[in-house]
Amino acid sequence: MISDVFIKRPVTAIVVSIVLVLLGGLALRSLPISQYPDISPPVVQISGSYTGADALTVEQTVLTPIETQVNGTPGMAYLSSNATSDGRISSNVTFEIGTNVDIATLDVQNRVSVAQPQLPDEVKRLGLTVKKRNPTILMVVALTSPNKTHDIKFLDNYTNIYVRDALLRVKGVGDVQSIGQDFSMRIWLKPDRMAQLGLSAAEVTAALQEQNVQVAAGSVGSAPQYGSQAFEYTLFVNGRLSKVEDFENIIVRTKPEDGSVVYLKDVARVQLGSFDYARASFVNGAPATLLLVN
Repeated sequence: MISDVFIKRPVTAIVVSIVLVLLGGLALRSLPISQYPDISPPVVQISGSYTGADALTVEQTVLTPIETQVNGTPGMAYLSSNATSDGRISSNVTFEIGTNVDIATLDVQNRVSVAQPQLPDEVKRLGLTVKKRNPTILMVVALTSPNKTHDIKFLDNYTNIYVRDALLRVKGVGDVQSIGQDFSMRIWLKPDRMAQLGLSAAEVTAALQEQNVQVAAGSVGSAPQYGSQAFEYTLFVNGRLSKVEDFENIIVRTKPEDGSVVYLKDVARVQLGSFDYARASFVNGAPATLLLVN
């Protein structure tokens, strides 16, 4: 037995031990070691929205062009996509363990840019988000109103302003997803009234895009000026609309022959509500906003 050799020859055992320790010390700098090795593969997420489209339309017009371009990205292991009935899209590109996730994100972003000309205008206007994410959920934080005095829209708005950004600054947190209902200006069209006036939804959308804009008004008296102009005035104008009354008074159509004006409130009901009513969360029967920390 080899153990008998070292038992009977202690000097040999000491010499062999010293040699092994020295060899280990010399090889220590070249060994692939990590304090916190990766145990889950890196994931790059592509997300976006196609407002008003069903899941099949989203799959055919948005996901298919994106998957065609993204498929084959260097280091990619597999690709999984999801389309919801409210027009949301999500594609998770999973890479091999050890892949540099920053470089992988850049590669995916470049391939998504190639696919963008094939996407619907609505999707391009809203934009696509490409970001790295950890598929493992670290914790779920629920924000509730103790006496049920605030609804889910208020809680979600408070969370996005004060809580989410603070969590994102915590060391080790990669992403924080909010599951709630964002504030949004809802415009509920009246089809019967629009039919009477001969209006279409496209005309209403065009009026909103033209009159709800942020513009630069410039200044008065800036150089070069003539004469004894001594002052320069910067002009300020009202930008994007923020009140229900402002949206209600958007002019949809005018008739020069009789001077009549059709306002948005004549063909629609304007309300400050939620962007999406498809999701809601509750804790012990009380409305709540959930934060998924990755």
